[in-house]
Amino acid sequence: MGKTEPRTLPGFMELLPSEQILFDDMKQKIEKSYQKFGFLPIDTPIIEYAEVLLAKAGGETEKQIYRFEKGDTDLALRFDLTVPLAKYVAKNYGNLSFPFRRYQIGKVYRGERTQKGRFREFYQCDIDVIGDGELDLINDAELPSVIYTIFKNLGFNNFTIRVNNRKILNGLFEEIGQEEKSVEVLRIIDKIDKIGKEAVIEELEKIEVSKDSIKKIIDFIEIEGTSEEKIEKLKKLEIKNETFITVNELEFVIKNMGTFGIPKENYKVDLTIARGLDYYTGTVYETFLNEYRELGSVCSGGRYENLAEYYTDKKLPGVGVSIGLTRLFYKLNELNLIKAKKKSISDVLIIPMIEDLTVPIEIASELRKSDIKTEIYLNNKKLKAKFKYADKLEIPYVVVIGEDEIEENKYKLKDMKTGNEQLVDISQMIKILKQ
Repeated sequence: MGKTEPRTLPGFMELLPSEQILFDDMKQKIEKSYQKFGFLPIDTPIIEYAEVLLAKAGGETEKQIYRFEKGDTDLALRFDLTVPLAKYVAKNYGNLSFPFRRYQIGKVYRGERTQKGRFREFYQCDIDVIGDGELDLINDAELPSVIYTIFKNLGFNNFTIRVNNRKILNGLFEEIGQEEKSVEVLRIIDKIDKIGKEAVIEELEKIEVSKDSIKKIIDFIEIEGTSEEKIEKLKKLEIKNETFITVNELEFVIKNMGTFGIPKENYKVDLTIARGLDYYTGTVYETFLNEYRELGSVCSGGRYENLAEYYTDKKLPGVGVSIGLTRLFYKLNELNLIKAKKKSISDVLIIPMIEDLTVPIEIASELRKSDIKTEIYLNNKKLKAKFKYADKLEIPYVVVIGEDEIEENKYKLKDMKTGNEQLVDISQMIKILKQ
Protein backbone atom coordinates (compact mmCIF):
# COMPACT_ATOMS: atom_id res chain seq x y z
CA MET A 1 0.00 0.00 0.00
CA GLY A 2 1.41 3.40 -1.05
CA LYS A 3 2.23 5.98 1.61
CA THR A 4 0.86 9.52 1.61
CA GLU A 5 3.56 12.15 1.48
CA PRO A 6 3.53 14.12 4.77
CA ARG A 7 3.18 17.77 3.72
CA THR A 8 1.76 20.99 5.12
CA LEU A 9 -0.47 23.43 3.26
CA PRO A 10 1.32 26.60 2.04
CA GLY A 11 0.79 29.57 4.34
CA PHE A 12 0.65 27.50 7.54
CA MET A 13 3.61 27.64 9.92
CA GLU A 14 5.01 24.55 11.64
CA LEU A 15 8.02 24.85 13.92
CA LEU A 16 10.59 22.49 15.37
CA PRO A 17 10.45 22.23 19.21
CA SER A 18 13.39 24.62 19.71
CA GLU A 19 11.69 27.27 17.54
CA GLN A 20 8.33 26.60 19.20
CA ILE A 21 9.91 27.23 22.62
CA LEU A 22 11.14 30.61 21.31
CA PHE A 23 7.73 31.41 19.76
CA ASP A 24 5.91 30.51 23.00
CA ASP A 25 8.35 32.65 24.99
CA MET A 26 7.47 35.68 22.79
CA LYS A 27 3.75 34.93 23.15
CA GLN A 28 4.05 34.69 26.94
CA LYS A 29 5.96 37.98 27.16
CA ILE A 30 3.20 39.72 25.20
CA GLU A 31 0.48 38.10 27.34
CA LYS A 32 2.23 39.04 30.60
CA SER A 33 2.56 42.65 29.40
CA TYR A 34 -1.18 42.77 28.67
CA GLN A 35 -1.96 41.35 32.10
CA LYS A 36 0.33 43.91 33.78
CA PHE A 37 -2.01 46.63 32.55
CA GLY A 38 -5.11 44.84 33.85
CA PHE A 39 -6.50 43.57 30.53
CA LEU A 40 -8.89 40.63 30.92
CA PRO A 41 -8.54 37.44 28.85
CA ILE A 42 -11.30 36.30 26.51
CA ASP A 43 -11.49 33.60 23.87
CA THR A 44 -13.90 33.42 20.94
CA PRO A 45 -14.67 30.53 18.55
CA ILE A 46 -12.51 30.07 15.47
CA ILE A 47 -15.67 29.13 13.53
CA GLU A 48 -18.64 31.52 13.55
CA TYR A 49 -21.92 31.81 11.64
CA ALA A 50 -20.97 33.38 8.29
CA GLU A 51 -23.85 35.86 8.65
CA VAL A 52 -22.47 37.09 12.01
CA LEU A 53 -18.83 37.23 10.90
CA LEU A 54 -19.57 38.92 7.58
CA ALA A 55 -22.07 41.49 8.89
CA LYS A 56 -19.61 44.24 7.99
CA ALA A 57 -17.19 42.57 5.60
CA GLY A 58 -16.85 43.49 1.97
CA GLY A 59 -14.29 43.87 -0.81
CA GLU A 60 -10.92 42.20 -0.26
CA THR A 61 -11.83 40.85 3.19
CA GLU A 62 -14.79 38.88 1.87
CA LYS A 63 -12.65 37.32 -0.88
CA GLN A 64 -10.17 36.06 1.71
CA ILE A 65 -12.70 34.40 4.04
CA TYR A 66 -12.63 30.63 4.51
CA ARG A 67 -16.34 29.81 4.21
CA PHE A 68 -18.08 26.44 4.10
CA GLU A 69 -21.36 24.67 4.82
CA LYS A 70 -22.02 21.89 7.31
CA GLY A 71 -25.49 20.54 6.79
CA ASP A 72 -27.73 23.62 6.47
CA THR A 73 -25.38 25.90 8.41
CA ASP A 74 -23.31 28.55 6.62
CA LEU A 75 -20.01 28.88 8.52
CA ALA A 76 -16.80 30.90 8.28
CA LEU A 77 -13.38 30.98 9.99
CA ARG A 78 -12.59 34.22 11.83
CA PHE A 79 -10.30 36.51 9.80
CA ASP A 80 -9.39 38.83 12.69
CA LEU A 81 -10.14 39.14 16.43
CA THR A 82 -12.00 42.47 16.22
CA VAL A 83 -15.23 41.28 14.59
CA PRO A 84 -15.57 38.39 17.09
CA LEU A 85 -14.92 40.95 19.87
CA ALA A 86 -17.76 43.13 18.55
CA LYS A 87 -20.12 40.14 18.60
CA TYR A 88 -18.87 39.13 22.06
CA VAL A 89 -19.45 42.58 23.60
CA ALA A 90 -22.90 42.96 22.00
CA LYS A 91 -23.91 39.47 23.16
CA ASN A 92 -22.51 39.77 26.72
CA TYR A 93 -23.16 43.50 27.23
CA GLY A 94 -25.21 42.98 30.41
CA ASN A 95 -22.48 40.90 32.09
CA LEU A 96 -19.47 43.11 31.33
CA SER A 97 -18.02 46.01 33.32
CA PHE A 98 -17.19 49.10 31.29
CA PRO A 99 -14.72 50.32 30.27
CA PHE A 100 -14.17 46.73 29.16
CA ARG A 101 -10.44 46.01 28.84
CA ARG A 102 -9.80 42.76 27.04
CA TYR A 103 -6.92 40.90 25.48
CA GLN A 104 -7.06 37.94 23.16
CA ILE A 105 -4.27 35.93 21.59
CA GLY A 106 -5.45 33.47 18.98
CA LYS A 107 -5.23 32.16 15.44
CA VAL A 108 -7.04 33.82 12.56
CA TYR A 109 -7.46 32.71 8.95
CA ARG A 110 -7.19 34.52 5.63
CA GLY A 111 -7.08 32.91 2.21
CA GLU A 112 -4.34 35.23 0.98
CA ARG A 113 -2.10 34.53 -1.98
CA THR A 114 0.81 32.73 -0.35
CA GLN A 115 4.18 34.39 -0.51
CA LYS A 116 7.23 34.49 1.70
CA GLY A 117 6.35 35.81 5.14
CA ARG A 118 2.59 35.95 4.47
CA PHE A 119 0.47 33.36 6.25
CA ARG A 120 -3.05 32.01 5.88
CA GLU A 121 -3.15 30.92 9.52
CA PHE A 122 -1.50 33.26 11.99
CA TYR A 123 -1.60 34.43 15.59
CA GLN A 124 -2.87 37.88 16.45
CA CYS A 125 -2.34 39.44 19.87
CA ASP A 126 -4.99 42.11 20.47
CA ILE A 127 -5.95 44.50 23.26
CA ASP A 128 -8.94 46.83 23.25
CA VAL A 129 -10.60 49.20 25.69
CA ILE A 130 -14.34 49.51 24.98
CA GLY A 131 -16.49 52.27 26.46
CA ASP A 132 -20.22 52.28 27.07
CA GLY A 133 -21.48 55.36 25.20
CA GLU A 134 -18.17 57.20 25.57
CA LEU A 135 -14.49 56.52 26.19
CA ASP A 136 -12.07 59.10 27.56
CA LEU A 137 -9.20 60.14 25.28
CA ILE A 138 -6.64 59.31 27.99
CA ASN A 139 -7.06 55.64 26.95
CA ASP A 140 -5.53 56.53 23.57
CA ALA A 141 -2.40 57.66 25.44
CA GLU A 142 -2.20 54.56 27.64
CA LEU A 143 -2.15 51.92 24.88
CA PRO A 144 1.23 53.06 23.47
CA SER A 145 2.73 52.46 26.92
CA VAL A 146 1.59 48.82 26.59
CA ILE A 147 3.29 48.67 23.17
CA TYR A 148 6.44 50.22 24.68
CA THR A 149 6.47 47.65 27.53
CA ILE A 150 6.06 44.73 25.11
CA PHE A 151 8.90 45.68 22.77
CA LYS A 152 11.23 46.42 25.68
CA ASN A 153 10.36 42.98 27.13
CA LEU A 154 11.08 41.40 23.74
CA GLY A 155 14.57 42.92 23.91
CA PHE A 156 14.19 45.91 21.54
CA ASN A 157 15.27 49.46 22.34
CA ASN A 158 15.40 51.20 18.98
CA PHE A 159 11.74 51.41 17.94
CA THR A 160 9.28 54.23 17.29
CA ILE A 161 5.54 54.37 17.93
CA ARG A 162 4.23 56.71 15.25
CA VAL A 163 0.98 58.50 16.05
CA ASN A 164 -1.54 60.46 13.99
CA ASN A 165 -5.22 61.36 14.15
CA ARG A 166 -7.54 60.53 11.26
CA LYS A 167 -9.73 63.57 11.99
CA ILE A 168 -6.86 65.90 11.12
CA LEU A 169 -6.53 64.28 7.69
CA ASN A 170 -10.31 64.38 7.19
CA GLY A 171 -10.31 68.09 8.15
CA LEU A 172 -7.63 68.78 5.54
CA PHE A 173 -9.74 67.04 2.86
CA GLU A 174 -12.80 69.08 3.82
CA GLU A 175 -10.74 72.28 3.55
CA ILE A 176 -9.52 71.47 0.02
CA GLY A 177 -12.86 69.99 -1.13
CA GLN A 178 -11.61 66.41 -1.49
CA GLU A 179 -13.93 64.64 1.00
CA GLU A 180 -15.35 62.36 -1.69
CA LYS A 181 -11.91 61.13 -2.71
CA SER A 182 -10.55 61.01 0.86
CA VAL A 183 -10.34 57.18 1.04
CA GLU A 184 -8.43 56.98 -2.26
CA VAL A 185 -6.16 59.89 -1.27
CA LEU A 186 -5.43 58.29 2.11
CA ARG A 187 -4.52 54.99 0.45
CA ILE A 188 -2.04 56.84 -1.76
CA ILE A 189 -0.55 58.91 1.11
CA ASP A 190 -0.12 55.70 3.13
CA LYS A 191 2.28 54.42 0.43
CA ILE A 192 4.67 57.41 0.56
CA ASP A 193 7.33 55.40 2.48
CA LYS A 194 7.24 52.62 -0.12
CA ILE A 195 6.90 54.53 -3.39
CA GLY A 196 8.27 58.03 -2.61
CA LYS A 197 6.90 61.55 -3.03
CA GLU A 198 7.01 61.79 -6.84
CA ALA A 199 5.04 58.56 -7.30
CA VAL A 200 2.46 59.79 -4.74
CA ILE A 201 2.01 63.03 -6.72
CA GLU A 202 1.63 60.98 -9.92
CA GLU A 203 -1.04 58.74 -8.35
CA LEU A 204 -2.95 61.75 -6.98
CA GLU A 205 -2.93 63.32 -10.47
CA LYS A 206 -4.34 60.06 -11.89
CA ILE A 207 -7.41 60.35 -9.66
CA GLU A 208 -7.79 63.98 -10.79
CA VAL A 209 -6.86 65.83 -7.61
CA SER A 210 -6.05 69.43 -8.59
CA LYS A 211 -2.44 70.65 -8.56
CA ASP A 212 -3.26 73.18 -5.83
CA SER A 213 -4.83 70.47 -3.62
CA ILE A 214 -1.88 68.13 -4.23
CA LYS A 215 0.50 70.90 -3.11
CA LYS A 216 -1.52 71.39 0.11
CA ILE A 217 -1.56 67.63 0.78
CA ILE A 218 2.21 67.29 0.23
CA ASP A 219 2.99 70.43 2.30
CA PHE A 220 0.83 68.96 5.05
CA ILE A 221 2.46 65.52 5.19
CA GLU A 222 5.95 67.03 4.88
CA ILE A 223 5.61 69.11 8.05
CA GLU A 224 8.91 68.52 9.86
CA GLY A 225 10.20 68.83 13.41
CA THR A 226 9.65 67.25 16.81
CA SER A 227 6.17 66.02 17.73
CA GLU A 228 5.50 69.27 19.59
CA GLU A 229 6.79 71.40 16.66
CA LYS A 230 4.60 69.51 14.20
CA ILE A 231 1.54 70.15 16.37
CA GLU A 232 2.38 73.89 16.55
CA LYS A 233 2.81 74.01 12.74
CA LEU A 234 -0.55 72.24 12.29
CA LYS A 235 -2.23 74.90 14.43
CA LYS A 236 -0.65 77.62 12.28
CA LEU A 237 -2.10 76.18 9.06
CA GLU A 238 -5.26 78.14 9.90
CA ILE A 239 -7.60 75.42 8.78
CA LYS A 240 -10.70 76.45 10.68
CA ASN A 241 -13.13 73.58 10.08
CA GLU A 242 -14.33 71.65 13.12
CA THR A 243 -12.80 68.32 12.12
CA PHE A 244 -9.31 69.78 11.81
CA ILE A 245 -9.52 71.50 15.20
CA THR A 246 -9.01 68.02 16.73
CA VAL A 247 -5.28 68.78 16.49
CA ASN A 248 -5.93 69.27 20.23
CA GLU A 249 -6.73 65.54 20.53
CA LEU A 250 -3.37 64.62 19.03
CA GLU A 251 -1.62 67.13 21.29
CA PHE A 252 -3.35 65.65 24.37
CA VAL A 253 -2.40 62.04 23.40
CA ILE A 254 1.24 62.94 22.70
CA LYS A 255 1.60 64.90 25.96
CA ASN A 256 0.15 62.04 28.01
CA MET A 257 2.26 59.38 26.31
CA GLY A 258 5.13 61.14 28.06
CA THR A 259 3.18 61.07 31.34
CA PHE A 260 2.82 57.29 30.95
CA GLY A 261 6.61 57.06 30.94
CA ILE A 262 7.38 56.48 27.26
CA PRO A 263 10.76 58.08 26.43
CA LYS A 264 10.60 60.79 23.76
CA GLU A 265 12.90 58.84 21.43
CA ASN A 266 10.33 56.02 21.23
CA TYR A 267 7.36 58.00 19.84
CA LYS A 268 6.61 60.73 17.32
CA VAL A 269 3.82 62.38 15.38
CA ASP A 270 3.71 61.05 11.80
CA LEU A 271 1.14 62.79 9.61
CA THR A 272 1.39 60.17 6.84
CA ILE A 273 -0.14 57.41 8.97
CA ALA A 274 -3.60 56.74 7.61
CA ARG A 275 -4.23 53.10 8.45
CA GLY A 276 -7.61 51.33 8.77
CA LEU A 277 -9.25 53.62 6.28
CA ASP A 278 -12.83 52.45 6.73
CA TYR A 279 -12.53 51.69 10.42
CA TYR A 280 -10.41 54.04 12.54
CA THR A 281 -11.90 57.43 13.28
CA GLY A 282 -9.41 59.19 15.58
CA THR A 283 -5.98 58.33 16.99
CA VAL A 284 -3.97 55.84 14.89
CA TYR A 285 -0.69 54.10 15.72
CA GLU A 286 1.99 52.19 13.85
CA THR A 287 5.17 50.83 15.45
CA PHE A 288 8.43 50.35 13.55
CA LEU A 289 11.78 48.81 14.48
CA ASN A 290 14.01 51.65 13.29
CA GLU A 291 16.86 49.49 11.99
CA TYR A 292 14.49 47.10 10.22
CA ARG A 293 11.94 49.26 8.43
CA GLU A 294 11.56 46.50 5.83
CA LEU A 295 9.51 44.62 8.44
CA GLY A 296 6.78 47.25 8.10
CA SER A 297 4.61 48.07 11.09
CA VAL A 298 5.07 45.46 13.85
CA CYS A 299 2.15 46.70 15.97
CA SER A 300 -0.71 48.95 14.90
CA GLY A 301 -4.17 50.11 15.88
CA GLY A 302 -6.28 53.08 16.76
CA ARG A 303 -9.58 54.61 17.91
CA TYR A 304 -12.96 53.65 16.44
CA GLU A 305 -16.33 55.24 17.10
CA ASN A 306 -18.62 52.26 17.27
CA LEU A 307 -17.33 48.73 17.72
CA ALA A 308 -20.59 46.78 17.43
CA GLU A 309 -22.84 48.90 15.21
CA TYR A 310 -23.76 45.82 13.13
CA TYR A 311 -25.01 43.90 16.18
CA THR A 312 -26.55 46.46 18.57
CA ASP A 313 -27.94 50.01 18.79
CA LYS A 314 -25.68 50.70 21.79
CA LYS A 315 -22.78 53.03 21.01
CA LEU A 316 -19.55 51.27 22.00
CA PRO A 317 -16.48 53.40 21.16
CA GLY A 318 -13.07 51.85 21.65
CA VAL A 319 -9.35 51.96 21.08
CA GLY A 320 -7.12 48.96 20.40
CA VAL A 321 -3.83 47.63 19.08
CA SER A 322 -2.81 44.38 17.46
CA ILE A 323 0.45 42.48 16.91
CA GLY A 324 0.62 39.91 14.09
CA LEU A 325 2.82 37.52 16.04
CA THR A 326 3.35 34.79 13.41
CA ARG A 327 4.60 37.23 10.78
CA LEU A 328 6.71 39.15 13.32
CA PHE A 329 8.30 35.92 14.57
CA TYR A 330 8.99 34.72 11.00
CA LYS A 331 10.61 38.01 9.98
CA LEU A 332 12.72 38.37 13.14
CA ASN A 333 13.89 34.78 12.68
CA GLU A 334 14.71 35.38 9.02
CA LEU A 335 16.82 38.44 9.94
CA ASN A 336 18.58 36.46 12.72
CA LEU A 337 17.33 38.97 15.29
CA ILE A 338 16.06 36.13 17.46
CA LYS A 339 17.65 32.72 17.85
CA ALA A 340 16.25 29.41 19.05
CA LYS A 341 18.65 28.68 21.90
CA LYS A 342 16.72 26.18 24.01
CA LYS A 343 16.26 22.66 22.68
CA SER A 344 14.40 21.45 25.76
CA ILE A 345 12.34 23.00 28.52
CA SER A 346 13.61 20.53 31.16
CA ASP A 347 15.82 21.91 33.95
CA VAL A 348 17.02 18.44 34.92
CA LEU A 349 17.04 14.88 33.60
CA ILE A 350 16.82 12.03 36.11
CA ILE A 351 18.72 8.93 34.99
CA PRO A 352 17.69 5.81 36.93
CA MET A 353 20.32 3.03 37.15
CA ILE A 354 17.92 0.56 38.82
CA GLU A 355 14.90 -1.46 37.74
CA ASP A 356 12.62 -0.28 40.54
CA LEU A 357 11.69 3.29 39.58
CA THR A 358 9.89 4.18 42.83
CA VAL A 359 12.62 6.48 44.23
CA PRO A 360 13.45 8.24 40.92
CA ILE A 361 9.72 8.94 40.42
CA GLU A 362 9.38 10.22 44.01
CA ILE A 363 12.38 12.53 43.55
CA ALA A 364 10.99 13.82 40.24
CA SER A 365 7.67 14.57 42.01
CA GLU A 366 9.50 16.49 44.77
CA LEU A 367 11.40 18.58 42.23
CA ARG A 368 8.22 19.33 40.25
CA LYS A 369 6.48 20.45 43.47
CA SER A 370 9.27 23.05 43.72
CA ASP A 371 8.51 24.23 40.15
CA ILE A 372 11.58 22.56 38.66
CA LYS A 373 10.91 21.16 35.18
CA THR A 374 11.94 17.53 35.55
CA GLU A 375 12.16 14.70 33.04
CA ILE A 376 12.90 11.02 33.81
CA TYR A 377 14.73 8.91 31.25
CA LEU A 378 12.41 5.90 31.19
CA ASN A 379 13.87 3.80 28.40
CA ASN A 380 16.27 0.95 29.09
CA LYS A 381 19.47 2.12 27.38
CA LYS A 382 23.15 2.25 28.26
CA LEU A 383 24.34 5.11 30.49
CA LYS A 384 26.26 6.65 27.58
CA ALA A 385 23.08 6.86 25.46
CA LYS A 386 21.21 8.50 28.35
CA PHE A 387 23.89 11.18 28.75
CA LYS A 388 23.98 11.67 24.99
CA TYR A 389 20.21 12.37 25.08
CA ALA A 390 20.70 15.04 27.79
CA ASP A 391 23.61 16.52 25.83
CA LYS A 392 21.71 16.67 22.54
CA LEU A 393 18.76 18.47 24.13
CA GLU A 394 21.12 20.68 26.17
CA ILE A 395 19.39 19.84 29.45
CA PRO A 396 21.41 21.80 32.06
CA TYR A 397 21.57 19.17 34.83
CA VAL A 398 21.52 15.37 35.15
CA VAL A 399 20.84 13.34 38.35
CA VAL A 400 22.06 9.74 38.38
CA ILE A 401 20.19 7.46 40.80
CA GLY A 402 21.54 3.99 41.63
CA GLU A 403 21.42 1.61 44.64
CA ASP A 404 24.29 3.41 46.46
CA GLU A 405 22.62 6.83 46.09
CA ILE A 406 19.33 5.51 47.44
CA GLU A 407 21.08 3.93 50.43
CA GLU A 408 22.97 7.12 51.27
CA ASN A 409 20.00 9.39 50.44
CA LYS A 410 22.42 11.49 48.38
CA TYR A 411 22.43 11.80 44.63
CA LYS A 412 24.99 12.66 41.98
CA LEU A 413 24.04 15.98 40.35
CA LYS A 414 26.04 16.81 37.23
CA ASP A 415 26.22 20.28 35.66
CA MET A 416 26.29 19.41 31.94
CA LYS A 417 27.93 22.68 30.96
CA THR A 418 30.89 22.63 33.32
CA GLY A 419 31.07 18.85 33.92
CA ASN A 420 31.10 19.46 37.71
CA GLU A 421 29.54 16.71 39.82
CA GLN A 422 28.40 16.92 43.43
CA LEU A 423 26.75 14.54 45.85
CA VAL A 424 23.67 16.25 47.32
CA ASP A 425 20.53 15.46 49.26
CA ILE A 426 17.13 16.44 47.88
CA SER A 427 16.95 19.85 49.63
CA GLN A 428 20.46 20.84 48.39
CA MET A 429 19.49 19.65 44.91
CA ILE A 430 16.36 21.87 44.91
CA LYS A 431 18.45 24.83 46.08
CA ILE A 432 21.02 24.39 43.26
CA LEU A 433 18.39 23.81 40.55
CA LYS A 434 16.39 26.88 41.56
CA GLN A 435 19.39 29.24 41.36
